[in-house]
Amino acid sequence: MTVHDPHMSPRKPALRKASTAWMEALASTATISDAPHRVLADVIADLAAQNGDAAALLSDLESFTFSALAARMHQYEHWALTQNLLPGDTVALLMGNRPDYVACWMGLSRAGLVVALINPSQRGAALQHSLTIATAKAMIVEDTLAEALDGIALPPDLKIWVHGEPRGGLARLQDALDDLPLTAPAHRRRVSITDRALLIYTSGTTGLPKAAIVSHRRVLNWAFWFKGLMGYTPQDRLYNCLPLCHSVGGVVAVAATLVGGGSTVIVPKFSASRFWSDIRRWDCTAFQYIGELCRYLLAQAPAADDTQHGLRVAVGNGLRADIWQAFQQRFCLPQIVEFYASTEGTFSLYNVEGTVGSIGRIPPFLRHRFKIVLVKQDAETGEPLRGADGLCVAAGVNEPGEALGHIAEDAIFEGYTDAQSTHRKVLANVLRPGDRWFRTGDLMRMDAAGNYFFMDRLGDTFRWKGENVSTLEVANHLSAAPGVSDAVVYGVDVPSTDGKAGMALLTVTPAFDLTHFAAHARHHLPPYAVPVFLRLGAAAAVTDTFKHRKADLLREGYDPAAVNDPLFVLEGGAYQPLDSGRLARLMSGAIKL
Repeated sequence: MTVHDPHMSPRKPALRKASTAWMEALASTATISDAPHRVLADVIADLAAQNGDAAALLSDLESFTFSALAARMHQYEHWALTQNLLPGDTVALLMGNRPDYVACWMGLSRAGLVVALINPSQRGAALQHSLTIATAKAMIVEDTLAEALDGIALPPDLKIWVHGEPRGGLARLQDALDDLPLTAPAHRRRVSITDRALLIYTSGTTGLPKAAIVSHRRVLNWAFWFKGLMGYTPQDRLYNCLPLCHSVGGVVAVAATLVGGGSTVIVPKFSASRFWSDIRRWDCTAFQYIGELCRYLLAQAPAADDTQHGLRVAVGNGLRADIWQAFQQRFCLPQIVEFYASTEGTFSLYNVEGTVGSIGRIPPFLRHRFKIVLVKQDAETGEPLRGADGLCVAAGVNEPGEALGHIAEDAIFEGYTDAQSTHRKVLANVLRPGDRWFRTGDLMRMDAAGNYFFMDRLGDTFRWKGENVSTLEVANHLSAAPGVSDAVVYGVDVPSTDGKAGMALLTVTPAFDLTHFAAHARHHLPPYAVPVFLRLGAAAAVTDTFKHRKADLLREGYDPAAVNDPLFVLEGGAYQPLDSGRLARLMSGAIKL
């Protein structure tokens, strides 16, 4: 099941106009509802029949042509039918990045099953929680991850199959697959695009993950919309180093290129040192990014072959404005397409014009389809601000507001497996009585040209000196200071004060100077946004999608007894070392902030 020519150099397509991209995206998704029983696996099977020898999924572990991918999907579909699993039953999938991961969930979902994409980095209570809320009837676990199940309370009737070499007496999946046909079952289950296909988990940066429900319709919409938007063709090859257990890495990055007839290179994980050599080795024309990934690449020492690649486009989300131009210029990238979306959300934004820092703009002819409103927040309650009529107050041009996506009257908000979590995400009576909107929990602003800019997560903003402080905005400015390679900003409680004081974890280089940093912060930030506390240490822990984990930082705060890193407090206009003595004076009120 290998490709005929895995290193064939693809043609480098020319850049397209923004209007062309929007129209091709619309055209790509136009017929999905016309075939309500045709899911993604059926599309792949049709492509295999047309051009089966073309490369589909590539890796150093295994590679599939379109024909080989379709055959492998059919084996998984047959396997599902032999396991006494009923339509709608869930199979938990705990596997690392590899092409067979994609073949597995496509084949199982074509058999009417729901596949829960379990994060392979989870252990202990987090893994236990993810498995519990999936209510799976069966589980497939990669051999190298089987030990993660040790000490986990599993349902006694859960059938577990191991992918790879035998482990702990578990049934070996390949032994069952070897005897199954490579063609589609003669009697296939009738699967609708409205049926559940996947459970994809939130990152869990502030708590335990939630399982978002993803229907076959959403899978197809993501695939065909991005295919049209990016203009993927059989000449494209996308580099994907993002986790396959998430919606961007596991569905968008893979499916969009496949339905365009192109191929995707799947690597186990991101490596800054290997990234560009991989891009060249696989002759990639595109790559999928997460913003912090670009920062890591930019932090690498410049090399003579930085621009020696065939990339035409980089597509992703979370690219911070402070490094956007530097990243694009250093690596000579013809186009960056930044977008905003969430697994469970009702809308997406796309920046196909290249406006630096923007997460997208909705063309006027599509505003009836993508209905978004930014609503002001009540500073006291943290909830949307409502006027005398009980409806929400919309934010004006360049005013911050929570982004809400409209839920049509006849639409079903898929939400999560947990009904309460789903209910909390829906806000009623926003612009008119009885309407329903999806709460993103994200603060944005929109400029006069209609460009949207991400400001912060609502849970990450805090109030200090009567002002709202955006942790992301502050972090962007601090990261640009000389000697600072990264900054994580958060709010901490201080006795006898209102609100939360700003604190920043700085990862610094030998060029860092505390006095110069203070001057930089005062120059670029309003007084209330300048961090009161500093912590100099290693980079904060991140999720596998490079989102900072702040829980430990918040718990440790600025207590020298709990933090081994150097701590400083802003006193008298300068940062002073924060030791136990100065902390005692601060807590007693002798030091005024």
